[in-house]
Order: sequence, then structure tokens, then C-alpha cells
Amino acid sequence: MKLDSAEARKALADIDDVVHRVRQSRIYDLASRIMIMWGVLVFAGNLVTWLSPRNSATIWIAVNTLGVVGTVALSILDMRRTGMPSFDLRVVAAFVLYFAFGLLAGLWFGRAFVIIGLAITVLTLIGYFFVFGMAFVLWMAVVNGGGLIVGGLAMRRD
Repeated sequence: MKLDSAEARKALADIDDVVHRVRQSRIYDLASRIMIMWGVLVFAGNLVTWLSPRNSATIWIAVNTLGVVGTVALSILDMRRTGMPSFDLRVVAAFVLYFAFGLLAGLWFGRAFVIIGLAITVLTLIGYFFVFGMAFVLWMAVVNGGGLIVGGLAMRRD
């Protein structure tokens, strides 16, 4: 079978498209597991903070530490499962920026991150202005923790 240059370019473009889709699918798969894990941790952190507000600093240090360790563990397990690194430098940069700017990951990885981030941000602002006292901590458990869990599950369908 012989291909002319136009057919070869088309075949290479098709292959490149498939590679891009597989990579995007892998990113979404790992990201959804990480988001669900963080959602559970944030939900639990908010509930424990509601039950013991005096210990909130220790609680959130523990939540963030467990989240980072869990993220690294999931990434390592994914690399062992697939034989390919899960994160490149963009992901490391996005992870660091996530703590500071939340929505930036969506600029690199797709609209699902932006939609999830915006939804959680809007619901957080609604709670900030209309939910008072310790009820706000419960609101954040549902909105932030629950939002990450639901967002992670929704990403599995993309």
C-alpha cells in the first residue's frame, strides 16, 4: 500500500488526534480520582472543624498534608499502572498554583476544571454572604468537599 504525501499527512494528523485524546482522557481519569480524594478530605475537614473549631489549624494542616501525600501516591500508582509519568511540569505548576488560584488548572487541562472551579466559587460566595457562623463551615463541607467529589465523578464521564 502506497500513500501520497497528502494521505500521509492526514494519517499523521489522525494519529496525533488520537494521542491527544488518550492523553486528555488519562489526565481526566487521574484528576477525577484526585478530586474525589480531596473532596472527601475537605468534607471531613470541615465537619471536624465544625465539631472542634479550636483545633481548626491542626485539622487543616492534617487535611492538606494528607491531600498532598494522597495526590503523590495516586500519581505514583498511576505511573506504575500505565508505565508512563502522570504529571509533567505543567501539572506540577498547576498543583502548586491550585492552592493559590484554584481555577488556573482549567486553563491547562480543559473546561471541566473551569466549570467545576467556577461552580464551587459561586456557591462559596453565596455562602460567604448569606450563611453565618458555624453553619458556614457545614456549608463549605457540602459545597467545597461535595463539589470536588461531584466534579470528580462527573469528569469520569468525559
